[in-house]
Amino acid sequence: MTSLPQKTTRIAAKAKDGKRAPRDSRGEKAAEDDASTGARRRQIMQEAARLFGTRGFEATTIRDIASATGILGGSIYYHFASKEDIFVAVHGAGMEKITQAVLDAIEGVDDPWNRLEAAAVAHCTDLLDSSEVPVIVSPYYSESLKGLRETLVAQRDRYETVIAGLVEALDLPSEIDRSLFRLNFLGALNWMPTWYRADSRLSPAEIGRQMVLSLRPRKQDLT
Repeated sequence: MTSLPQKTTRIAAKAKDGKRAPRDSRGEKAAEDDASTGARRRQIMQEAARLFGTRGFEATTIRDIASATGILGGSIYYHFASKEDIFVAVHGAGMEKITQAVLDAIEGVDDPWNRLEAAAVAHCTDLLDSSEVPVIVSPYYSESLKGLRETLVAQRDRYETVIAGLVEALDLPSEIDRSLFRLNFLGALNWMPTWYRADSRLSPAEIGRQMVLSLRPRKQDLT
């Protein structure tokens, strides 16, 4: 019986002679197919998000998404069951992306107002970033998406919990309702894609700073 060290030596010798162990070509092909499918799915989501953002959900068709992606309309159904499924995937990916961007931005920031400002800057910057799947955080959902409302709200709950925590830490006057403050703050941020233009005087980051500056209490000079 060949001992383990001898067996290892023989394997090493074969490798040195240029001989290789047979590869599992079926496994490699499956991995390549999975990577290709994942890339195509991300491409569909990216183009769909842009169309949903510019045309709206109702006005965007499966054919539009397929055309923008460069594939046949029927090929979409290999990756998604319906236009609604695409929207849910896009919305969920966007919420995860913007949540992580905000969490990264506020890490290590101690002052509550500075944390809110960092969050606003990250939110505005990520909202208009087109390098990946565009973020969809519309403050309302169309009639066609009513059946998905529960799913969509659940997707954004984690993000709203993060913002609620930031608002709770602020030194706001006692008469200000924090829940209404949070909704007003998020609403202002989320409407930005409807009016922002690439040639705007202020960058997305500067707009985020200005939004928080307009909410931040001023120290009054009583002298």
